Amino acid sequence: MTKTTKFERPAPIGDPGKEQRLQLYRQMLLIRLCEERLARSHQRGLIHGACHTYVGQEAIATGVCAHLRNDDAIFSTHRGHGHALAKGLEPRRLFAELYGRETGCSRGRGGSMHLFAPEVGLLGTSGIVGPCILQAAGAGYSFRLLKTDQVAVAFFGDGAVNNGAFHEGLNMAGIWKLPVLFVCENNQYATEVPFDYAAGNPSVAARGAAYGLPAVEVDGNDVIAVEAAAREAVWRARSGGGPTLMECKTYRTRAHAEGMGDFGYRTREEVERWRLQCPIARFKQHLLGEKLVGVEELEAIGRELTALTEESHTFAEGSAYPPLGSETQHVFAAAAPTPARRDAPGDSAASRELTYMKATLEALTEEMARNPRIFVLGEGIGQRGGNFATTSGLFDLHGPERLRDTPICERGFVGLAGGAAMSGTRPVVDFMFADFALDAAGEIINQIAKMRYMSSGRLKMPVLLRGCIGIGHSAATHHSGSYYAMYASFPGLRVVVPSTPRDAKGLLKTALTCDDPVLFLEHRELMATKGPVPEEEYFIDFGQATIVRKGTDVTVVALALMVHKTLQACEALAKEGISVELIDPRTIAPLDVETILKSVARTGRLLIVDESFGPCGIGAEIAAQIADRGFDELDAPIRRLNGAYTPTPYSPPLEAAVVPNVETIAQAIRALYAE
Repeated sequence: MTKTTKFERPAPIGDPGKEQRLQLYRQMLLIRLCEERLARSHQRGLIHGACHTYVGQEAIATGVCAHLRNDDAIFSTHRGHGHALAKGLEPRRLFAELYGRETGCSRGRGGSMHLFAPEVGLLGTSGIVGPCILQAAGAGYSFRLLKTDQVAVAFFGDGAVNNGAFHEGLNMAGIWKLPVLFVCENNQYATEVPFDYAAGNPSVAARGAAYGLPAVEVDGNDVIAVEAAAREAVWRARSGGGPTLMECKTYRTRAHAEGMGDFGYRTREEVERWRLQCPIARFKQHLLGEKLVGVEELEAIGRELTALTEESHTFAEGSAYPPLGSETQHVFAAAAPTPARRDAPGDSAASRELTYMKATLEALTEEMARNPRIFVLGEGIGQRGGNFATTSGLFDLHGPERLRDTPICERGFVGLAGGAAMSGTRPVVDFMFADFALDAAGEIINQIAKMRYMSSGRLKMPVLLRGCIGIGHSAATHHSGSYYAMYASFPGLRVVVPSTPRDAKGLLKTALTCDDPVLFLEHRELMATKGPVPEEEYFIDFGQATIVRKGTDVTVVALALMVHKTLQACEALAKEGISVELIDPRTIAPLDVETILKSVARTGRLLIVDESFGPCGIGAEIAAQIADRGFDELDAPIRRLNGAYTPTPYSPPLEAAVVPNVETIAQAIRALYAE
């Protein structure tokens, strides 16, 4: 087991010199002055939302960031102002962000809790506890894959160490020896809950041994001790030695957030005791006691930084708010087709018969050969080749760094994938079953889907999340969900649901070259189906439905397996003289409403067939849009045919009863045709 050490102030030989010490003092003082000015601005109403200050903890960000380069990455929390400033963010851009102005580091989209400055290695702060741990691990994975000596740092509070992200992130970093420094700023309270109450193990550093990590505990109010511990940890990460856990014992001397009550859970006496341990006052006395600097020089530094702080405030207050009309920018990446991109060849093109699974494997094989930044995460996707052979043979070609078997920790490796995408690689997450992605819903919806927007388009999020959906094989309720309607409702996500091998390959190729996060959902009952797949390279753009069968009497929109069942129903109905036009949207985010509208204009009738639930489903969305935009074209009410509103049963007869079949689809079409 890894030994936990208590890190004492190092010997003077290892201490930084005078100029370095003055820089540490300047950085801490700048953070303090900015935070105190921001607290006054909050009282004036210049800050429109929450403001979590870093007062009392300045030594930690300062000591750690002293060893980081511009191209190293940091990830932080809602209390991230100090980390941002220590990493090199200009104070004026911090102030402008908190004031909600266009000149802010996130262009007014983030405020106090969501700071982004990728140009200085600040890859984001989060209002959610824990994701920064996983994202830093992801950046560390990118740096390892790209074979650089960059380092990633996660700053988080003591509250995060009781969160699953801490366990999953440190475990993955430990087993893969990622170049990451995990910095716990133990300020004794998670919002208002004391750490000694919330933690069964009161030593954060002691937990490092559980993950095979070197771990140190430092006095977080002693900048020299922090600097020395960080120096060793950063060196270890750069030199390939893997991650380190640092626990910095400290205290925030202001309320959890400005304007909140502070003494219902702690006493004034306790706060005052910690104020006497102020890291800046202590270091000032150290500088004076060692006669490294005089009072006049320190006062001059104070005046200079006070002026800088006031100038930053003035700049921010005088900056314009973001222009109206920009509020919906940067939700998605701008389409940027390459010269090599072309639409799928027509049916007359040379093709082979491939299974759905083989078609997607071919797409992944081609793109992994072309782009060395693509890697795959999942359980059993390495030598085994995946539960559905989705990565068969790729481990032999690319090895364990690009075909990475993971622990069973969906939140962990999805959060890691988000951090990897933010730092320059292209992760593919293979869930086996889409049900398992629900364990990572917060990372997908709160982090991955929003990252481009919160960073004002400066961070790309090329994450591909794939998994099987659909009812069949008596898989029961934890291996049968679809969920595409849920994910399609969140801005920032592309949602793809192919029904044929041809479409699956072309859409997966597009997903592997797209700079947006993509949910690629594959119906389990289609994996072995065969169909023609062109031999030449091709891509299918998102948001383009296909007309599977032309008709004149009724328009039917169907997804995934329901496309195939509806086709069978169409054959029977044709013998009865009913001509059905069948449309497969292929993607539901974006959704090609125009193709459906044009079809309804020809037929006057619309039926939506969806295996998933009816309430709040994709059928409801299609029906609402057609009713809104194509009401005058309708000769009958829009109808929907859905699976039963129930969890999926195991018993084969019950399972068969909860999904539409060929006969129920045919009957629904007959009934609509007769209206």
